[in-house]
Amino acid sequence: MSALWISHVTVTDDVEYAKYAKLATQAIAEHGGVFLARGGAYVQKEGVERPRNVVARFDSLEIAEKCYNSATYQQALVHARVASERELVIVEEI
Repeated sequence: MSALWISHVTVTDDVEYAKYAKLATQAIAEHGGVFLARGGAYVQKEGVERPRNVVARFDSLEIAEKCYNSATYQQALVHARVASERELVIVEEI
């Protein structure tokens, strides 16, 4: 079953976040992930509003987790942690 990586983000430092985005994009591509949404228009209905919303699809939950735990993505997270407030969940598609 495929899996979705869903992230809601408030960017606090554009320069550092750009470094994160470059490395994260690389990590996602290395694991066969494809972006379904990356920023763009949205309508907030519930919860904490985050102006940047990202959805990527992977071939499986295991591959999505492998991407998250990869050296490339962990390097990207160094930048994300100082440049954003965010939530990320990986969910299996049905």
